Amino acid sequence: MMTKGALAVFTANEEMPRNGDQCYPFRQNSDFFYLTGIDREGAYLILYPDHPKPEMREILFIEPYSEMKAIWRGEMLDAKQAKEISGCTTVMYADSFNDVLKELILSSVKVYLNLYEYARFETKVVTIQERFVKEIKEQYPLHTFDRSAPILNKLRKIKSPEEIEVIKHACDITGKAFLHCMKTVKPGRYEYEMQAEMEYIFKMNNASGHAFHPIIAGGKNACCLHYSKNDSILNDNELLLLDMGCEYQNYASDLSRTIPINGKFTPRQKECYEAVLRVKKEITKLYKVGGTIDKINQTTYQLMEKEMIKLGLFTQQDVDNQDPEKPLYRKYLMHGVAHHVGLDCHDNLDKYDPFAPGMVLTCEPGLYIREEGIGIRLEDDILITDGEPVNLFGDLAIEPDVISTEA
Repeated sequence: MMTKGALAVFTANEEMPRNGDQCYPFRQNSDFFYLTGIDREGAYLILYPDHPKPEMREILFIEPYSEMKAIWRGEMLDAKQAKEISGCTTVMYADSFNDVLKELILSSVKVYLNLYEYARFETKVVTIQERFVKEIKEQYPLHTFDRSAPILNKLRKIKSPEEIEVIKHACDITGKAFLHCMKTVKPGRYEYEMQAEMEYIFKMNNASGHAFHPIIAGGKNACCLHYSKNDSILNDNELLLLDMGCEYQNYASDLSRTIPINGKFTPRQKECYEAVLRVKKEITKLYKVGGTIDKINQTTYQLMEKEMIKLGLFTQQDVDNQDPEKPLYRKYLMHGVAHHVGLDCHDNLDKYDPFAPGMVLTCEPGLYIREEGIGIRLEDDILITDGEPVNLFGDLAIEPDVISTEA
């Protein structure tokens, strides 16, 4: 996919400072991990597929060995291990990176550089990738540069059988955590206690942690889409929304379930729950080759609008007279209902891109009635195949009678 005669350069993530002399737990840049399997900082990758010498077409640079660092921080990666993990036959140490890059870049016709691209995300933190892009463009101002993200997005959107296996395992762990939460929830406990129950199962099953900050939202808190405090008491006769997912070998899972805190739905809660579940079952059928996120969103909004009318949230006459730019359903369903899942919980892919076998996406309709303190979201991870869609969470508890009985 690269222009003939071009090279591409990738940088690993670096440790991020937390406070004092502490850093946050290291997490590798997803693109770098996808290409190398290397889960350490201080690494670089150069791809130059048209170089005359085969040994210069793919070069991995790893952090030089430091006896002091090995003593204090643990075993460091050596060249032999890096070759086995990455598949790169040429492995060098990072202290030679700049010299090698200079030699190669001067003979290239274009340079691909890697930055994280996501339309709905921005941060004031300047990443090592951004610093590298600035430095290399200043150092080689007459070169032509291009983005590697469009190529990597095309590659990453189709998961290999090995990737699907890892994502499925992440889903299995998350499913176990949900069942544990469902059995241990009760009025009087706190949201953070349920988060602790979840994290216990994650760690006991060798997950590295959360794929995203979990949403543990009781009652009205569930009407905040990205609620994150997780510190409120769980009240009798209210619902608990769990939006959770473990990360396993750097791959994400993403699950949402909504359960009655006391183990029994009220008639109104069950009525709302079944409305969301009916829509979820219908739109899951659309996760087939040729479908798109945009089509699924539009179908979901149409179906949920009908359910909202049945629930008495507004009338058909209200819909007929509504402002087309401000549809009434948006008050009760404000988000899209599908996104790609992979090395990132929100893999950055085009919502208009037709589905193809090997894609993994969420299916997550919801209903949020603030004035009633009801927030419901039901979510699974769906694998696109040549035939019917496959739910990677299998038959994990979702039917209202099962949720109610097992709580």
